[in-house]
Amino acid sequence: MEKYRIERDSMGEMQVPAERYWGAQTQRSFENFPIGWEKMPKEIISAFAELKKAAAQANHELKPEKMTEEKCAAICAACDEIIEGKLTQEFPLVVWQTGSGTQSNMNVNEVIANRGNAIAGKRLLHPNDDVNMSQSSNDTFPTAMHIAAAAAIRGELIPAVDVLIGTFERLEKENEGIVKSGRTHLQDAVPIAFSQEISGWRGMLEADREQLEKSLYGLYQLAIGGTAVGTGLNAPKGFGETVARKLSKATWLPFVSNPNKFHALTSLDRMVFAHGAMKALAADMMKIANDIRWLASGPRCGIGEISIPENEPGSSIMPGKVNPTQCESITMIAVQVMGNDAAIGMAASQGNFQLNVFLPVTAYNFLQSARLLTDGILSFNERCVGGIKANREKMSENLHRSLMLVTSLNPYIGYDNAAKVAKKAYKENLSLKEACLELGFMSEEEFDKVFHPEELV
Repeated sequence: MEKYRIERDSMGEMQVPAERYWGAQTQRSFENFPIGWEKMPKEIISAFAELKKAAAQANHELKPEKMTEEKCAAICAACDEIIEGKLTQEFPLVVWQTGSGTQSNMNVNEVIANRGNAIAGKRLLHPNDDVNMSQSSNDTFPTAMHIAAAAAIRGELIPAVDVLIGTFERLEKENEGIVKSGRTHLQDAVPIAFSQEISGWRGMLEADREQLEKSLYGLYQLAIGGTAVGTGLNAPKGFGETVARKLSKATWLPFVSNPNKFHALTSLDRMVFAHGAMKALAADMMKIANDIRWLASGPRCGIGEISIPENEPGSSIMPGKVNPTQCESITMIAVQVMGNDAAIGMAASQGNFQLNVFLPVTAYNFLQSARLLTDGILSFNERCVGGIKANREKMSENLHRSLMLVTSLNPYIGYDNAAKVAKKAYKENLSLKEACLELGFMSEEEFDKVFHPEELV
C-alpha cells in the first residue's frame, strides 16, 4: 500500500506520495489534469532549474537579509541535481494544465524547496517565499521557455545543420565535372553539373542557418523581472538584469533582460519568429529529401541517377525491395514541424491584456520541432546523405537523350526552328542531330561545332 504524507497550500491539505519531493500544488494539478501523455518537456524543467539557481544568486546579491547564504546554497544544490537529471521523476505534470504554466513553476518550486530542506537537514526553504522570491509564474515560465528554446537552437540544431552542410560540401568536391540533365516542372530541362545541384542543397541549409542565428536575438531577451504584470512588483531594482547576467555565465548564452516587460509577458512573437526559422529549415529539408529520393528512384524503373545506402528491407511481401526510409522520416518530421508552427502561431495570437496563457503548448511544440529536426537531420546525414553515390552512366545517358539540349541551338537557328527540331525528334524518335539535319537547319559540321552538352553548365 502506497504511503502518503500531508502537505498544505493556500487551499488546504493534500495527500502527497511520501517518497516524492513535490507538494500540494503539484498534487492538485496532477489530479485535476489527467489529460494525455504529453509531459512538460525536460528542457523546460532544466531551464527552470537554471533560472531558479540564478534567481537565488541574484536575490542573495540584492537582498541578502532575506536570501541568506544558507538558503541560496540549498536552492543551488537542489537546482544542480535537477540540471544533472537526478530528479526527473519529480516532474509529473502534463502540458495541458493552466496556460500560464503556473503549476509547473510551483512544481519546480516545491521540489527545490523540499529537496533543499533535505540537503540542509532542516525546514529551511518555503517554495513561494524563498524559491519563488522576486518572481511570478508570469515571468518565470516565459523566461524558462526562452532559455530552453535558445539552448535547443544554438546548442543542438545549428550544430546538426552544420554537419549536413559539411557533408554536402564534401559531395560537391567529389562530384565535380559530372554533368547531368536538369529538371524543371518535373520535365527535362537544360544541363546542370551534379555539383551545382548539390550546392543548391547546401545553399538552402546555409540560409536556414543564418535565419536560425538571427532568431536567437529575440530569444536571448528574457521576461524575468516583470513579475505578475510587467511592473516588477516585489522584485528588487536590477533583479532582471542580475538574473540574466548570471544565466549568461552559467549557460554561455548572451541572455539579457527584456527592457519592456509588458511586451515580454504578453507576446510570443519571439517564439513565432524563431519557430518560423525552423519551419523554413523543415521546408528545405522536405525539398532536399524529395530530390534525393526521386533521383534515387528505381532501381530499374525510376530516374536512378544516384544510389543511397540500403538500410533495411522495404517490403513484407516484395523480396529484395529497399526503400528511401531516411527520406521518408525527415519529410514526416517536416510535416510535423509545419503543423507545430500553425499551433504556435495560433497560440501567440491569444494574448489578453497583460498575459498570454498558451505558454505550455507553445513550449511543447517548439521544443518538439527543435528535437525532431536535430535528431532527424543527424540521422539523415549519417544514414543517407553521407552515402550518396552518383550513377555516372545513367546521368550521361539521360543527359544525351534530353530534348532540351536543343536550347543550345537557339542562337544559331532561332527559338521557333529549335522547337521544330525538338518536336520532330520526339515524334519520330530521332536524335536532335538527325532531326536538325533532316529539317535542313544546319549541316553536320555546323551542328557538331556548336552542340556540346557537357559545356552547357
